[in-house]
Amino acid sequence: MNPLITGLLAGTAFGFLLQKGRVIRYDKQIGALLLKDMTIVKFMFTAILTGMVGVYLLSDLGMVALRIKPAVLGANIIGGLIFGMGWGVLGYCPGTSLGALGEGRWDAIWGILGMIGGAALFAETYPMLKSNILTWGRLESITIPEALGVNHWLVIVVIVAGAILLFRWLEKIGR
Repeated sequence: MNPLITGLLAGTAFGFLLQKGRVIRYDKQIGALLLKDMTIVKFMFTAILTGMVGVYLLSDLGMVALRIKPAVLGANIIGGLIFGMGWGVLGYCPGTSLGALGEGRWDAIWGILGMIGGAALFAETYPMLKSNILTWGRLESITIPEALGVNHWLVIVVIVAGAILLFRWLEKIGR
């Protein structure tokens, strides 16, 4: 299947799940930022866990090749701060702003404009960033299992078990 069609279908499915999980709601976004509502935290952590299991399963089956990119701390920290400030000011992250607009909440257009503007600014400044910020704190390409010298499934099982315990604890304190 064409990768663009696959991406469109996967994005549509993810958007559907965002809407059904009610995580595109403004009150859920603010609740997450204030650490009062863990719905978004649980939703995103579940997506990360599903992706982790899926990617390694597909890799083990020979259907995909993993290409681990090096971490760049400077870029991650600065990008995270920009993302966090935008989310905090607007009350939507980029993905949820698209879903919120789809539900008719016009204030989300600011998040979409910010996303487009940020991408354009990054593209225009990339030549300068490439030799500057994108080199700060560059780490080698290594995964947690490689760093520990263990099979990746051992790490996956430990992380999934930890997530289940975390989810149960969040449910307990949420009552």
